[in-house]
Amino acid sequence: MEEEAWNKEIVPRVLQLVSQRQRLGLRDLCTLLLLSPSCYHALLSHHHLWEVLDLHEMNNAGERLLAALSLPRYQHVKYLNLEFAQDIEDKHVMQLKGKKISVGSWQLIADHYSKLEVLNLTRCIKLTDNGLQQILLYCPMIMSLNLYALSSLTDNAYQMISFLTNLRFLDLCGAQNLSDQGLSSIAKCKNLVSLNLTWCVNVTDVGVLALASTCTSLEYLSLFGITGVTDKSLEALSRSCSATLSTLDVNGCIGIKRRNRNELLELFPKLRCFKVHS
Repeated sequence: MEEEAWNKEIVPRVLQLVSQRQRLGLRDLCTLLLLSPSCYHALLSHHHLWEVLDLHEMNNAGERLLAALSLPRYQHVKYLNLEFAQDIEDKHVMQLKGKKISVGSWQLIADHYSKLEVLNLTRCIKLTDNGLQQILLYCPMIMSLNLYALSSLTDNAYQMISFLTNLRFLDLCGAQNLSDQGLSSIAKCKNLVSLNLTWCVNVTDVGVLALASTCTSLEYLSLFGITGVTDKSLEALSRSCSATLSTLDVNGCIGIKRRNRNELLELFPKLRCFKVHS
């Protein structure tokens, strides 16, 4: 009788509570699984609850990732957050359930998470070109990619971003090895809306002009700290993105001259935020 009452009263309340939360924390979800067998099965039947795997700032994130890969409930993950998970390495996907496998380093994640839409790898400083290439090759549905402060990556990895035809948000702040060639590859992502190129110091007008020629839906663009861009880039962006661009950061771009508000609005009528060196 007690178990029946639990199933009729408590379990529905738990599901109602969970359904009201857009993202329930990993720890909270796992705790709810332990309430009762009926609650466990009820929660597992709601696939949307397991579309988020958030391991940011967690200790032993690499081992936690391996553990998640072994659980069927995480076969539907669309959002993977490894922000500040500094122990994440390519080797963490070289084994599953203690068995060595013969696939490329990050391909195991790709096989499980081919429907990934959001991936945050902020400060995963042990990630290599090879690791990122495997993810980008096998996870073509990514719409948001955060590679903030990964200064060791090179064009070999950045060129693979061109495979992400649905990409809308890209953060490459601190990508010191990104060249015009790499940016020209990224420019093939025609649906980009937000692009952060802060401190991408090897980029010049050549790369920005390639970006402007194809990415005509940009709403946010940061070129902060890039001394190799000039008014040529600004004029090209005006021709292609004037109908959409609302935020443009060219602080530190010494080749771009200062303009008053009216001059800026002539170039970008929808501009709401413009940051320029003082």
